Amino acid sequence: MTDSNVSERSKRVLQALIKRYIQAGSPVASSTVRQEAGLPVSAATVRNIMSDLEHRGYLHAPHTSAGRVPTAAGYRLYIDTLLQVDMPDAATFQALKNELVPDKSARDLVQTTSGLLADITEQAGLVTVPKPESQRFRQVEFLPLSGNRVLVILVINQHEVQNKIIQTHEPFDAEQLKAAATLINEQLSGCTFEEIDVRLKHELQEARSRIDRLMEDNLTFANKALLPSVGSDDDYCMAGESRLLDAASPEELTHLKTLFGALERKKEVLHLLEQSSSAQGVKIFIGQEAGLSVLGNFSLITAPYGDGKKTLGVLGVIGPTRMEYNRVIPVVDLTARMLTQALSN
Repeated sequence: MTDSNVSERSKRVLQALIKRYIQAGSPVASSTVRQEAGLPVSAATVRNIMSDLEHRGYLHAPHTSAGRVPTAAGYRLYIDTLLQVDMPDAATFQALKNELVPDKSARDLVQTTSGLLADITEQAGLVTVPKPESQRFRQVEFLPLSGNRVLVILVINQHEVQNKIIQTHEPFDAEQLKAAATLINEQLSGCTFEEIDVRLKHELQEARSRIDRLMEDNLTFANKALLPSVGSDDDYCMAGESRLLDAASPEELTHLKTLFGALERKKEVLHLLEQSSSAQGVKIFIGQEAGLSVLGNFSLITAPYGDGKKTLGVLGVIGPTRMEYNRVIPVVDLTARMLTQALSN
């Protein structure tokens, strides 16, 4: 459906109705639209225009209400041809500048960014964690704990430090662990975790074919120490889910249950985000447009971020389709650019 045959007067009616619906969240009557649009026409003319927009699929009359609400197609026409964005204010810019600083690790920056997006837009903020292939192993250190437990201290990229505890099949003393760390650092420092995964699997297979039990044990230990911590269940960080619940209408609450289920399963949401990672600039998914049933009555506004050389992930905001696009879109765009700047240093 295109807007080529939608008159300017019809667009003004649609724009006025959507602005009002975003503010009030309830069906908008023709009398209200006439007043909002400031058109020198009769109420009957506005009703006819709204009926035509409904026939074209841009508006919808819920139940027996005399008012109309915009459809996904109506929002798309509004965003693509009618929307005037409001640039972020000085306070927003300063908040991003203060928090998105180069001395934080990539993981800390991702967590911080999701919270900032939620606080600034008053919606839910979401940021994907950089994929393992964009992360390089620098060094590891092992410290013995009680029993068969070992503390693993991983350094990734330039700044990021990850700690975890692993269980081994037998106890190791400090000297043994130091020797293991030295060997791993000499052999694997500078490799991506994807490369490490391939290499360890290959060498483990060779050790088993040679029935080299000691080498097999060492490789299994390295695999457990290095790989499970990267690309784990933390595919993305999300903040502000409660904001969606607080502001949801009764109809939106029904769709929220489906949306939260999808967020927990991750597959459908990650598919949407992957579509965004190769896009230039801001991408907007509106409700069930283009078969995206997972979003229901919600929209997802995304933008890719990187390190100045390549794309590392995607950040975005999830909110009801009646969110303030004029305010949220430029915030998503600015945040992506400032996160990229922080990761480039």
